[in-house]
Amino acid sequence: MKLKLFTFAITLATISAFAGAAQAEMVRVRGTVANFAGTALTVKARDGKTDMVTLSPGWMISGVAKASAAEIKQGDFLGIASVSKADGGSGALEVVIFPAALKGTGEGDRAWDLQPNSRMTNGTVADVTQVSGRTVTLTYGNGQKKQIAIPQSTPIVKFATAKPADLKPGMAVFVSAERGSNGKLVSRRVVVGNHGIAPPM
Repeated sequence: MKLKLFTFAITLATISAFAGAAQAEMVRVRGTVANFAGTALTVKARDGKTDMVTLSPGWMISGVAKASAAEIKQGDFLGIASVSKADGGSGALEVVIFPAALKGTGEGDRAWDLQPNSRMTNGTVADVTQVSGRTVTLTYGNGQKKQIAIPQSTPIVKFATAKPADLKPGMAVFVSAERGSNGKLVSRRVVVGNHGIAPPM
């Protein structure tokens, strides 16, 4: 299960890094499980619509567990969704702490769709400061840096174990899928909120 969890995280990070270059349209489905049978996962999205996702052979599942800003330290590898602040800089919308074995996966800064004008930055923590919450400086690529403030209310999670049986109606999920030319969604990965916290991605 631990190997599957690591493989899942690597795939998720890679997909987010190269989504723009992929031929198939990448779709991120966020919502709650409406139904799960065999390889068919129906998700009720935040706007009330439903999406049917076909899970491909070898599909993987992961959960997320609550973490805290106090756990973040220099040298950690994080994935942070953020938006620009009115007073300058960036403010975190959510933070994912990667296990040490996955350091460097999906590294970079790219457009994200958690909120309008949001971005996803995967990078190594170069510095952590404490002023009304925490502020981290992430490094990525060829020495690029981005400073992101983490308000105290920001959801912070780390990857955790999960199993298909956790996909019960009402459970919060995040699915990274491909939309084919026929309009159907196919995915090899699902994140489920089986540890008392919804996937904030």
